[in-house]
Amino acid sequence: MAKCKIKLFLSWIFNKKLSKKEIALIPRSYDVLGDLLIFSDFPDRLIGNKKEKLVAERIMDKKKNVKVVLRKTGNYSGVFRTPQLKILGGENRKETTYRENGIRLMLNPEAVYFSPRTSTERKRIFQQVKDGEDILVMFSGAGPLPVVLSKNTKAKEIYGIEINPEGHRYALKSVEMNKIKNVKLFCGDVNKVLLKINKKFDRILMPLPKDAHTFLGLALSKIKKNGIIHLYDFEEEKNIPSAVDKKISNACKKAGKKYKLLDVVKCGQYGPHKHRTCADFKVY
Repeated sequence: MAKCKIKLFLSWIFNKKLSKKEIALIPRSYDVLGDLLIFSDFPDRLIGNKKEKLVAERIMDKKKNVKVVLRKTGNYSGVFRTPQLKILGGENRKETTYRENGIRLMLNPEAVYFSPRTSTERKRIFQQVKDGEDILVMFSGAGPLPVVLSKNTKAKEIYGIEINPEGHRYALKSVEMNKIKNVKLFCGDVNKVLLKINKKFDRILMPLPKDAHTFLGLALSKIKKNGIIHLYDFEEEKNIPSAVDKKISNACKKAGKKYKLLDVVKCGQYGPHKHRTCADFKVY
């Protein structure tokens, strides 16, 4: 009789599933990056190896394209603004191949910053590019903008500069994977790299939301007359677009340049009443 009870107890342990209340706690908000599913917020009640594994198994059972389930264990931090990720279940890897706008990217979201939520913004940018443009992407990361621009426009040359060695390495892989010929990638501090590039550009993208405006003087020194700059920033709802316009105005006055603000768009929610924005402006 005792042996029978032990068997029943072990059977209950090994077949234990999440309760209905626990299932209801599984966040409905997450990012899918290739075959990785990443939770940004995760309830304390579900934290713990056994429950996390059950959550991962349930997710992968429902979503057959997901092979790894992860959760962020900290905010974006460090020089390269990367998160710490814990594998909850699935394959033991964080590298994946991501597809959007007709391209493939190889990356590890723990090694280089990347957001699939900005794919619409990348499309908005490439739809503005004219044939034969020379384009500079400052802070190019794993190469999403250079690769997307190359595949979806008839730009002449696209330069990408990234300080994160891992981001640069993945960008090189993605350029090769997509058989791209008109992209040139550089690894290093943008301030130092651009000093060695004797070239000006028709369009400059600055996809570094935090403090990108501090590099505006450098961008203005490399933009052609009538060129377009796309400046990314984090702004409070109530300050859009005046705060961005002020930063551009100050930089242009210092550089002795005239400009026209073409548009300021919201391209992501950063926090309550705070947005990731992009200001498009022409330099004369």
